[in-house]
Amino acid sequence: MIVIFIDNLENFIEFLKKRIMNEIFYEFKENPSESDLNSEIKIEIILHFLAKVEGNLILYETKQSINKPSNTNVDKEVINSLNNIFTQVDPSLALVKGKIREIFLSYST
Repeated sequence: MIVIFIDNLENFIEFLKKRIMNEIFYEFKENPSESDLNSEIKIEIILHFLAKVEGNLILYETKQSINKPSNTNVDKEVINSLNNIFTQVDPSLALVKGKIREIFLSYST
């Protein structure tokens, strides 16, 4: 099992050339310990895709932190922005909500 964490979105996009499917999985994680008192919530969006290199299945992963006012729907805006970015890279790419990391780890062991 190989998991490669990529620090930034630009490099993540570069590695998309190695993908084996057109789905990029995403999940949101709220981080209440890093939220501040002025009603902003710190959330992370985690992106994953699967690749195959020299016969090995590899999970590429990146995460981005976002400050979100507690009473807004920033999640939808973030997904729309990411969809626009990925469509410019390759129109066949699709964002899919899901936790592929757990599925990948369960099949890899």
